[in-house]
Amino acid sequence: MLNRRDAVSRIAMLVGGVFSAPTLFAMEAKKAGIIAEAGTFSLTDSQRKIVAAVAEHIIPKTSTAGAIEAGVPPFIEMMLNDCYKKPEHVSFKKGVDNLAKAKFLDQSHDAQVAMLTLLEADTKELMKSYSASKVKVGDNVDKDVLEGAGGVPFWRVMKELTLLGYYTSEKGIEGSFEYHPVPGKFEVISNMKPDQKSFVY
Repeated sequence: MLNRRDAVSRIAMLVGGVFSAPTLFAMEAKKAGIIAEAGTFSLTDSQRKIVAAVAEHIIPKTSTAGAIEAGVPPFIEMMLNDCYKKPEHVSFKKGVDNLAKAKFLDQSHDAQVAMLTLLEADTKELMKSYSASKVKVGDNVDKDVLEGAGGVPFWRVMKELTLLGYYTSEKGIEGSFEYHPVPGKFEVISNMKPDQKSFVY
């Protein structure tokens, strides 16, 4: 059986896209059981509520579990504490505090979405200063990562850890994939129906 520590190391290949270097390194550190700066990062209860609300916007509850039900918010805090360094600690808390100052939790659902949409657009501009490079994540697999000076912006870390936490959780896997324990020959599925789940072997 694939445990969560192994899944953390493989999720870069499953989720797709380009990860920031600190996130990819954090994934490898978690797999190896390395703690970067233990005990240096923690959130207040009010900050945790904001992180949970943002995570639920990224992966909301529908017919399947949302980010909160899958345990994503505590996973985010754990990963930041165990595997990330001070620049990301600072940038993440700054992002949460900015949402607190804007009274994010007091806004309507649509207003919250509008705030996060603007935050994503601003983050895309910030990430243009980051350069792409390749890091080996498996015996024959290289992964594109983004590296830059200073901490990775809050929204980027938030999205990456939400996806990482969700798709390495039991509820996330159960809600998104169908598991077939007996492997057969590899066949490309080209006739999937709308809303049909992908397969995990």
